[in-house]
Amino acid sequence: MGRIVYKYVIFIFFSLLILNSFFIIAHSKNLDEKKPCKRFVLYYHDILFNGTNAANATSARVTNHTKLGNFNYGMLVVFNDPMTKDHHLLSPPVARAQGFYFYDMKTEYNAWFSYTLIFNSTQHKGTINIMGADLISEETRDLSVVGGTGDFFMTRGIATIRGDAIQGFDYFRLQMDIKLYECY
Repeated sequence: MGRIVYKYVIFIFFSLLILNSFFIIAHSKNLDEKKPCKRFVLYYHDILFNGTNAANATSARVTNHTKLGNFNYGMLVVFNDPMTKDHHLLSPPVARAQGFYFYDMKTEYNAWFSYTLIFNSTQHKGTINIMGADLISEETRDLSVVGGTGDFFMTRGIATIRGDAIQGFDYFRLQMDIKLYECY
């Protein structure tokens, strides 16, 4: 009798395992990097507060850099930057980027970003959360899109950033090519 029960338990276990595999296969999405479900290019404008530009500044140092190297190591910056559809700083913003970045290497410029794109327009409403390493010496860098709300509920994807303009330490502009692969 014990042997028959054992065989039925094994049979039920493997049947559930096979059914679970079919469920996972049926509900999995094939991601095609050439065909995102949403894609747009935006320009991120950062104007660092320098002590005299309070009216125009969109970011500020929260901590100064350490004396460990010449690459701003340890400096933390908080920002609320406009995002535009073109290169022009004075174009109407389509979103705001709110978050922070800090410099995390002693031997070269490298930063780590974490921010939320906040959309509130007739075209889009909601947020996109982005984070990752900004290897500044690279021509392009990929940051992870890790979620969102509203029109971008639970989205995931990649934000490819490229330095577009740098004016000393006070202003820089990044081009962000945002490709979303999971859209609900």
